[in-house]
Amino acid sequence: MSCLFVADGGRLVPTDLARGPWSPGSLHGGPVAAVVARSVEALAGDDGLEVVRLTLELLRPVTTAPLTVTSRVVRPGRKVQLVDSVVTQDDVEVTWGRSLRIRVDPALPVPGTARDEDGAPPGPDDGAEVPSQITDYPAFHNEGMEIRFVEGRFDRRGPATGWFRLRHPVVEGEPPSPVQRVVAAADFGNGIGAELDFRTALFINPDLTVSLLRPPVGEWVCVAARTRFGAPGVGCAESVLWDEHGRIGRAVQDLLVEPER
Repeated sequence: MSCLFVADGGRLVPTDLARGPWSPGSLHGGPVAAVVARSVEALAGDDGLEVVRLTLELLRPVTTAPLTVTSRVVRPGRKVQLVDSVVTQDDVEVTWGRSLRIRVDPALPVPGTARDEDGAPPGPDDGAEVPSQITDYPAFHNEGMEIRFVEGRFDRRGPATGWFRLRHPVVEGEPPSPVQRVVAAADFGNGIGAELDFRTALFINPDLTVSLLRPPVGEWVCVAARTRFGAPGVGCAESVLWDEHGRIGRAVQDLLVEPER
């Protein structure tokens, strides 16, 4: 199936392409973030507000079972709005989401962000497509997303910068929105900017926060990621997000760090 999810009434059925690197029975955080963004956008409609922050709390592993996403406005407003989302599987809450939406005023002048802004990465045409090292089964990280590195690699520890483009729709028959594209890519920061070896350590992010200056333009999203460590067992993956026109935001993932058992 050439999509990440298939709609089945009010449920979304994950395909193999939504799976993650830690287990073939669990989903990647990127597809989960994308369907939460989809739910928020469907609730909001065309009201002149845009998602400027989306936070996921990954309460437990999201399995390959069908899931349901429900969203509701918890802080209504014409200028600022908060939307809470819940992802459930078999009546169990597996993920919480909170989205901040702010009114966009087209009458206000906005300074442009030039493509040659200081620190802007080379574009996707300058990148190299490097296959994931985790290829035991088809999943989001090896078949669901096209990835072109301009710095670092999956198989090298340390900071890395890669361009990401969805290979398939998030939901069958629906073109993914710009916000869906960027949150799906943002969850890769922990993986590409890893400082530890997948074979000897676990470094799992129980959350994801994406802050957006504006939605991306075009299909490509760049993630420039690095990981830092603090107290024993605690880390943080920090990413700067770009499109081909300039910087669009940032992402943060807190990390649980443990030796592989």
